[in-house]
Amino acid sequence: MNLDQLQKKLLAAARANPPGDSVPYAFEKRISALLKSRPIEDPLSLWARALWRAAAPCAAIMLVLGIWSFVGQSGSTPSPTDDFEDQFVDTMLVLDQAEETL
Repeated sequence: MNLDQLQKKLLAAARANPPGDSVPYAFEKRISALLKSRPIEDPLSLWARALWRAAAPCAAIMLVLGIWSFVGQSGSTPSPTDDFEDQFVDTMLVLDQAEETL
């Protein structure tokens, strides 16, 4: 069907049936009641709800990583800080011996 013909038919049908001047009984009150019954969306409450939902998984991840790091330190392998301390002491001893020979 041609779009121009369809548009002419729709416009002719709309002109044949003009809108009425009467408004249904208590129309304004019904619309006002519908508007009042809808809850007001508060963006801060949406953020708060999302943050509270994220708190439990974050706490669980924190506990798992804390336990993992505590168990990892109790092994027999020395930590990098122990290696650093040993190297620092060795370096200081070498420097002290070098000063004594000068």
